[in-house]
Amino acid sequence: MIVPAPVPTVRFSNPPTMYPIASKNVAVIGAGAAGLIAAHELRQEGHKVVVFERENQVGGIWVYNPATESDSLGVDPTRNLIHSSLYASLRTNLPREVMGFRSYPFLYKRGSHRDPRRFPGHREVWEYLKDFAVDFKLCGLVRFGTEVWHVGLMENGKWKVTSRKREGNAYNDRNQEKLDEVYDAVVVCNGHYTEPRPAEIPGVEGWPGKQIHSHNYRDPEPFRDQVVVLIGSAASADDISREIAKVSKEVHIASRSVQNGIIGKLAGYDNIYHHSMIESTQGDGSVAFQEGSVVYADIILHCTGYKYHFPFLETDGIVTVDDNRVGPLYKHIFPPALAPWLSFVGLPWKVFCRYSMF
Repeated sequence: MIVPAPVPTVRFSNPPTMYPIASKNVAVIGAGAAGLIAAHELRQEGHKVVVFERENQVGGIWVYNPATESDSLGVDPTRNLIHSSLYASLRTNLPREVMGFRSYPFLYKRGSHRDPRRFPGHREVWEYLKDFAVDFKLCGLVRFGTEVWHVGLMENGKWKVTSRKREGNAYNDRNQEKLDEVYDAVVVCNGHYTEPRPAEIPGVEGWPGKQIHSHNYRDPEPFRDQVVVLIGSAASADDISREIAKVSKEVHIASRSVQNGIIGKLAGYDNIYHHSMIESTQGDGSVAFQEGSVVYADIILHCTGYKYHFPFLETDGIVTVDDNRVGPLYKHIFPPALAPWLSFVGLPWKVFCRYSMF
């Protein structure tokens, strides 16, 4: 039986009121799904909204980019940043009926480029978000090609937001001219599928093979005729392992869910093997697993998730990221000491979805 956690008592810095409040200037960071719906709802309440979007179009994570980062593992802070983590074949793992906004159902629209499937490909989700932005006239709120450089709390309780403009396909150096503005509130909607969180592997510094994070996976061709060790057991690991198995020699999946020895080959595949987690790697190219088996691999593929990353946000220690958990937050949205003037939308990465055909 699952016992729900007690609801904490929250004292807001400015308690909510049942009466209409004056219009506020609100900065929304990100024009993906979370940023678009936040901007829409805020405007509906009469607030003045500016949405900062570092790319040149709406859609956030759902904008597919075939390019990959210069550091395939995603740990070099100076690497060229690619926002999207989509791979070419990705489809939703939820039916479209539960993915739409309440005021704008995710329905199939006729067109030669539209995807009628109930579990559509990533382009259809992007098209849906574009349709939403156009139909509700949200694009005029968005400053495209604009990166938020710093968000800091001021002595008067307002927020200073510093941004810089993107030129072409890249940002200029750190000394380029920046714009400082003051807002009453900030809504952080920058997503959390951009900053890779690779696994820690003993001895990997001397291992001669290649490492890549799933953030930089696009298609299986680079894995042709390779022996691959894939770390992970969530949705991306399941998708990618089956896709690369069609071209690679072998795929060895290392997962915490395997405790006692090799479970064996994946049903329907002659070259996918399940293992426990990696014990160590060696300079001869070998990868040893905790159950005792050893393989000689060409590539280690990290399907290990992402970090919550807010390099622009300064709250004097009120909001922290500890062990990849953002807190303290009420309802995963409001830091109690700063509510409602700072909020986060879209943080949970596992949610319970109740869906019925009736």
